[in-house]
Amino acid sequence: MIRRRSWGRRLACHGSWGRRLACHGSLLLAASFVAGSAIADETDDIKKLLAAPIIGPDLALAEVQDFCEARVPRMPQPKTAQEWQQEADGIRKDVLAKVVFRGEAAAWRDAKTDVKWDEAIEGGPGYRIRKLRYEALPGLWIPALLYEPEKLAGKVPVALAVNGHEGKGKAVDYKQIRSINMAQRGMIVLNTEWLGMGQLRGPGFVHYKMNQLDLCGTSGLSPFYLAMKRGLDVLLAHENADPTRVCVSGLSGGGWQTIIISSLDTRVTLANPVAGYSSFLTRIHNHSDLGDSEQTPADLATVADYAHLTAMMAPRGLLLTYNVKDNCCFASGHALPPLLESAGPIYKLFQQEGKLRSHVNHDPGTHNFERENREALYAIIGDLFFAGSESFPKQEIDCEKEVKTAEQLDVPLPEDNLDFNKLALGLAKSLPKDGQLPGTKDEAVKWQAARAEMLARIVKYQKWEAKAQAAGGATAGGAPADEIKAASWRLRIGDAFTVPAVELTRGEPKGTVILVADAGRAEAAGTAQKLLAQGNRVVAIDPFYFGESKIKSRDFLFALLVSAVGERPLGVQASQVAAIARWLAAERKTGPVTVVAVGQRSSLYALVAAALEKNAIAGVTLHGSLGSLKEVIEQNGQVDKTPELFCFGLLERFDIKQLAALAAPGRVQLVAPSERARAELADLKKIYDLLGKPFDPLAEAP
Repeated sequence: MIRRRSWGRRLACHGSWGRRLACHGSLLLAASFVAGSAIADETDDIKKLLAAPIIGPDLALAEVQDFCEARVPRMPQPKTAQEWQQEADGIRKDVLAKVVFRGEAAAWRDAKTDVKWDEAIEGGPGYRIRKLRYEALPGLWIPALLYEPEKLAGKVPVALAVNGHEGKGKAVDYKQIRSINMAQRGMIVLNTEWLGMGQLRGPGFVHYKMNQLDLCGTSGLSPFYLAMKRGLDVLLAHENADPTRVCVSGLSGGGWQTIIISSLDTRVTLANPVAGYSSFLTRIHNHSDLGDSEQTPADLATVADYAHLTAMMAPRGLLLTYNVKDNCCFASGHALPPLLESAGPIYKLFQQEGKLRSHVNHDPGTHNFERENREALYAIIGDLFFAGSESFPKQEIDCEKEVKTAEQLDVPLPEDNLDFNKLALGLAKSLPKDGQLPGTKDEAVKWQAARAEMLARIVKYQKWEAKAQAAGGATAGGAPADEIKAASWRLRIGDAFTVPAVELTRGEPKGTVILVADAGRAEAAGTAQKLLAQGNRVVAIDPFYFGESKIKSRDFLFALLVSAVGERPLGVQASQVAAIARWLAAERKTGPVTVVAVGQRSSLYALVAAALEKNAIAGVTLHGSLGSLKEVIEQNGQVDKTPELFCFGLLERFDIKQLAALAAPGRVQLVAPSERARAELADLKKIYDLLGKPFDPLAEAP
């Protein structure tokens, strides 16, 4: 039980203060100090009430794991190779259409690949290196190196060498050695730079910023895919390229690239992903494997798991290489077996079991593509591409002296080369589509009905039911008139999530407020104190990802996973708030509630909830709201900091103004709006006039 001295008893002592102070002005100052101190004490008491644990430290993680696991597709059980081939063709088509080439990416896919050749430099015995750059999409150039045998005759195998999260990029020694060894075996090799690495390092290419494109309704995955596809285009355009012998290999993020391009582009006939991926089902429980933005793209797991992509290599060559004590991710013990279990039966249907191989590295066994792993690659290349050749060397050819510096391998790039941020800025200029507000009442009613359906689809809104379980109570205060009562609740939302809530009252409430905050409910004590002083019942909650519902480790990676399985963090949060509002209005008989949100992120999901639940939510008061979603892109934001702000396709159809107009005539009040908000929302009050409920969202809040 929390107790405090009441304000009345504190202020009753003012006489003794008067004897100590010399003038009436000092007396007023002293009274203000005492009142301020009392308010501070009460805020501290409220914070303690709000901070009391309700769901504990582990429930949020367990629930999001179950939520995602239930949505990951499982491998089918085909009876024939033909049956699987039809299944694989359908998956391939769906991944490309529904995940990779959405939005503007469809036009990028069809653009002509421009290639600029630069100088050729001496490589080593028997090969040369030609510098080039090619466009992954219009205006985004990829620097690359073509390792070309000096004596070429007829058709020879080709290889695409990709790399992972390696700062040196294409110049890293183990990648150079791999490229050199393949060239010395008579292969043409394209060593490409990865987005965000080597020459493409920079603030606009940070992988967590690819989601800026997602916000605009264009797949952030598409530049990654197109960089690989165009690389294959360059390779196969070579007059000596053999289209039946096409290899792709890479470590870590390069392993991820390898399985993505190889499973989806059937021109690849041999793939060697090294420590690059695992099944989504594996990742959920092995958190070292949770992938970055490109590895966990929006909606991929609605179509396929990585187990499917692995099996889709059949009957082509596949060498799965993993490391036994990997110090990064995808350790062999947990990552490899599920992939072999998925792909093995499929290769057997094709009677091509020998084309599916695995290699587990013990020395050094850490995250690597060093000599032993490279020699496993050379061995399968020899078997599948040079079958019958007794002269093909399966041991590595020593070439360390031929490794060059990054400066020697530098490829000139245009100064205005595009990146994720520049692409998103360009896309955002014309968004949202059809963003003009309606001009008549009839138009407004139709507009709101159509847009509500559209918004629900975009955020994946769920009309969940909230069920309450009491979790204790407490009080703060002395005299009955001052006493604050606190009741804690575990609110079960649908069959998926539990939201902790603390209900605060003083006396008989005049209204009910749901309070949410970016910093969590415990840090919103000051706002709660003011709302109580205004006579409100305050229900402070922590929706998904915030406060006590925040996952303690790798939280944003689970937010990405939620999006990958076809849901949206923003939709989960808004659906939870709306469900709790309905519970309060119907079960608790409070009538429609107001939602008060503190912070950019909470303001967004509160606004979405108000737009989609207009019966139980009478209005929202937003502290610190964005004026426009475009600010996320203009400030070069990234998804690991604010996952819900990158909801796929939201800005394509809605900005803050359209969301607020959709919530009308429920009152959307912006507290201390920014200059951007004032500029963007200046005409918003017109929608209230049309609906016969005059109100100015930018007017000074009471």
